[in-house]
Amino acid sequence: MNVTIIGSGNMGRGIGTRAVAGGHSVTFVDANPEVAEKTAADVKASAKNGAKVSTASLGDAELGDVVVLAVWYGTNIEIAKQLGTKLAGKVVVDIANPLNSTYDGLATAADSSSAEDLAKAIASGAKVVKAFNTTYAGTLIAGEVAGQKLDVFIAGDDADAKAKVAQLVTDGGLRAVDAGPLSRARQIEGMQLLHIVLQGTLGTNWGSALKILG
Repeated sequence: MNVTIIGSGNMGRGIGTRAVAGGHSVTFVDANPEVAEKTAADVKASAKNGAKVSTASLGDAELGDVVVLAVWYGTNIEIAKQLGTKLAGKVVVDIANPLNSTYDGLATAADSSSAEDLAKAIASGAKVVKAFNTTYAGTLIAGEVAGQKLDVFIAGDDADAKAKVAQLVTDGGLRAVDAGPLSRARQIEGMQLLHIVLQGTLGTNWGSALKILG
């Protein structure tokens, strides 16, 4: 697959690393072209099976099969509106955790989530999938924590879209966990809120992972 990652920060780098390690080509898009170039250069070292790494501007980018919005909550919705009908027919991955200003709760309504808010704002025909919000950037680059594959919880209303994201996850050496419809993003985002809060309690310094064992 061709994957467009909008946002070339730490999470964009982590997701891009997993994608190219699985043989998928990645284009990085960022408001700062120098940041996109630096991230692309870092990620190229992990590319396998002919995967290509490139950069583009938001206005000029030819969007891939999968578009990852590796940006904050609120910015994800702004970008979706800016891209408009260019996202029609695309699988759009929302990774945002909608934390409030004091980082002790969620900014979304109780009956919604970042992913659902995005789905309401996005162009008709775009298929929103929640994924990667419970994985930290450093653990994505490593691909594991304590010898265990990372779990990536996936929620969405379109089975084919979820299957594409699951393929990206699996090809990158991680475990895809289908959490159900897009409304399950509420629980996935709440789960990550707890995971974030526990960084101070456990002293894990963003190096921990949420995993289902059984």
